[in-house]
Amino acid sequence: MDGDTESTNTSIEDKTEDFCDNPTRDALTEGLMCLLKPTIDQLDERVRATRISQIELKQQIDGLAEEIKRISDEQQCPLDLENYVKKLLNAKRRITVVSNILQVAQERLNKVHQLIEKESARRKALTEPSPVTSPSTVAGELNPSIQQKDGDPLH
Repeated sequence: MDGDTESTNTSIEDKTEDFCDNPTRDALTEGLMCLLKPTIDQLDERVRATRISQIELKQQIDGLAEEIKRISDEQQCPLDLENYVKKLLNAKRRITVVSNILQVAQERLNKVHQLIEKESARRKALTEPSPVTSPSTVAGELNPSIQQKDGDPLH
């Protein structure tokens, strides 16, 4: 074949060996994983702490609303406390909405965390040599004449 008609296309099988042995790609992937994992863990912990504090705040608002209502029922107060109770209930509703948003965000973070762990495990499996493949098995696959029995080829 001359140089103009010669094909430079390669099949996917030709590149599969390079897939696992690309140190630059592996280093970049590992670097990104090491960079993202602590940030996601820290964000996850902060979301968890915020949710806990919002639950505590919600409980305190409930207690305060009940206390104001009880005081209002017991005494004829010149102040109209009903408006304050409504404001507290409105604040409670907003806290519930924010808590739900945080819960959804935390679930997403958990999924990202799981995907990172899964990708790390997959990377580790790709970089570790397979114990199933032995040198004699590989040699036999490459050279069928090694697989002769009693001097006869298997053809």
